[in-house]
Amino acid sequence: MEQRLSVVTLGVADVARARAFYEKLGWKARGPTSGEVAFFQTGGLVLALYGGKDMARDAGVGTADPAGHGIVLAHNVREKDEVAALVDAWKTAGGSVTKAPADTSWGGHAACVADPDGHLWEIAWNPFWPLGENGEVSLP
Repeated sequence: MEQRLSVVTLGVADVARARAFYEKLGWKARGPTSGEVAFFQTGGLVLALYGGKDMARDAGVGTADPAGHGIVLAHNVREKDEVAALVDAWKTAGGSVTKAPADTSWGGHAACVADPDGHLWEIAWNPFWPLGENGEVSLP
């Protein structure tokens, strides 16, 4: 696994309200932004805002608290088959799998894993977000 963090996803109670807050700070949403999720390019990292309950369900861990205080870190990979390989490495290192690798509704391939302390990570291949040579993700 390359030493890289691609996306920080904050579980929020209200995506539209959270998006408006960051936009009032001067941030500009980019990429495939809908009422369900909002993305902001932050240098070589992406900040995502996602409904807390939806995020927990998507990660395979039940439901988040109603205030949406959850967080998921993401590691994006260059090739689809890297997802399963990294999930195997994660398990070997002592982590757990909360959601097995699978094709996603948005056209990618992803899995969710947890470190020994329960911190959630998504390992994802997103064909719409190219990675630079240094591993930085770029929103379209």
